[in-house]
Amino acid sequence: MMSSAASVLRTLAEEFWVWREATQPDCYDDLNRVERPDGWIPDWSPEAVAGRSRALSGFAVRHRALDLSAEPVAVQVDGELIGSALARVHWELHLLRDWQLNPGFYLDQALLPVYQELLRPDATAQPRARVVAGRLARVPEILAQGRLNLAGHAAAPLAEYALRLLGTAAEALGTAVAALAAPQPAALAADLQTASSDARRALCDYRTWLQDALPGFTGAFSPGPEAFRFFLHRVALLPWSAEQLRDLGRREYARAAAAELVLHRHGEPTAPPPFADTAAQVERQRQDELDVRAFLRKERIVDLPDSLRHYRNLAVPPHLEPLTWLGVQHHTAARARWDEDAVRYVPEPRPDLPYFQLAEARDPRVGIVHEGVHAWQLALSAAHDNPVRRHYYDSAANEGVAFHTEELTLLAGLFDDAPVSRRFIVNAMRLRALRVDIDLGLAQGELTLDEAAGRLADLVPMDRGTAWEETAFYAGRPGLGLSYLAGKAQVLDLLTSCERRDGKSFSLTSFHERLWREGNVPLALQRWELLGTTDHLDRARRLGGPAAEPLGTGATDT
Repeated sequence: MMSSAASVLRTLAEEFWVWREATQPDCYDDLNRVERPDGWIPDWSPEAVAGRSRALSGFAVRHRALDLSAEPVAVQVDGELIGSALARVHWELHLLRDWQLNPGFYLDQALLPVYQELLRPDATAQPRARVVAGRLARVPEILAQGRLNLAGHAAAPLAEYALRLLGTAAEALGTAVAALAAPQPAALAADLQTASSDARRALCDYRTWLQDALPGFTGAFSPGPEAFRFFLHRVALLPWSAEQLRDLGRREYARAAAAELVLHRHGEPTAPPPFADTAAQVERQRQDELDVRAFLRKERIVDLPDSLRHYRNLAVPPHLEPLTWLGVQHHTAARARWDEDAVRYVPEPRPDLPYFQLAEARDPRVGIVHEGVHAWQLALSAAHDNPVRRHYYDSAANEGVAFHTEELTLLAGLFDDAPVSRRFIVNAMRLRALRVDIDLGLAQGELTLDEAAGRLADLVPMDRGTAWEETAFYAGRPGLGLSYLAGKAQVLDLLTSCERRDGKSFSLTSFHERLWREGNVPLALQRWELLGTTDHLDRARRLGGPAAEPLGTGATDT
């Protein structure tokens, strides 16, 4: 029987997540996508932003009033999860302030609701196309709200990146909608084209406004050390300071660089050509996904149920291809359903593809052992018997699970037959180590976008285009770049601690099955449940210090 305090917490969590799914901002990443309620309309007017702040204050007051000290650890962990979620909203609204500083934020809020509908495998079905038409109709209003909120506040470096995207945004949107409209009945096709025309005009007007306003924008774009400290330790619940994270990244970079040297001490292996066409890649990936699942079971890493959904590649359809710059090309389903396959859309294979896409066009397994892990973990977590744990809280847990699994498959021999893929996995470790330094430098105002992109291009090494996109992406999402390595380090710490405790009875398979099921829960909290210690959580609290502003309040002036 649930206690009174636990019942109050469960009600608070349910109400918070209903509100959050209606008000959460959209972004490029796929892990934190939410499933919007029927009839949902995006709204970033000054009044809506102020309303978010008031609602946050109300939730925060109710959360602070809870006394869970006498509850089981699992209930106390749920309380910490809601505290982390509330801290994230405070971070977004009052500390990061993307809605006030970042012109690209309004491209996301205007176009990602459209893009996420187009990612659905059934996007051309009439009900879905009608939803797209409705969301297109909101684009002019969202961009107008952006102009109002950004005036006098916007950051010039972020505006310059938004202008790069806006250079082709209107044309790309028109091409995508024309492809979607082609098979529709005449009336629906006309509605789509009308909404598309209005949206394209609004994008052009927004671009002109940004160009004219750019000289008056501020040069600063980072949240700064104090605000970022709040994120690291109040939202992500990380037990390491920024400098400790920087040291962690540099040690991992040296380890990965040395591993590359050892792996290829006899020279560079000859890279295989990409697949002949998308159909060949899709077919190979389908078999590889089954083989990877069998490998994970055989090597006693994790035993995935046969009934668990699959992770599939599909060719990019014409209505989606022009807009893939808007977001990760995954349809994972926000409420990741057990039996609804996750999809990654892949471009036509060719030798000049960007870093990750080229690696997958040669060997789909390099994507399966990271992105496929996300697809499986999200579905396992979405089926959790505790609804509080079905939601995204911070990327460090999810990315830590995927990055850890990726390296485990390398160590267990999955890529022994593919020297180029093996080298790529180690090189990606190098990239993720570098992301820590880049993320910290951008968030704390130590690096410009160009300096950060140059470092990535030179030290991974990787193509300049991907390096710039990576840098601009992480500049607008502080804390995400370092989440891969921070999460993996926490997973390894937890794994070795459990092995020391259990001795010969330790089961790697059982450990990973629990880790994946709890994959949305920050590792400091998983540590509390598994080991009975709050040491990492206590350290995060000490490092977090007082909030920059009282939770749920802050400047929402425009």
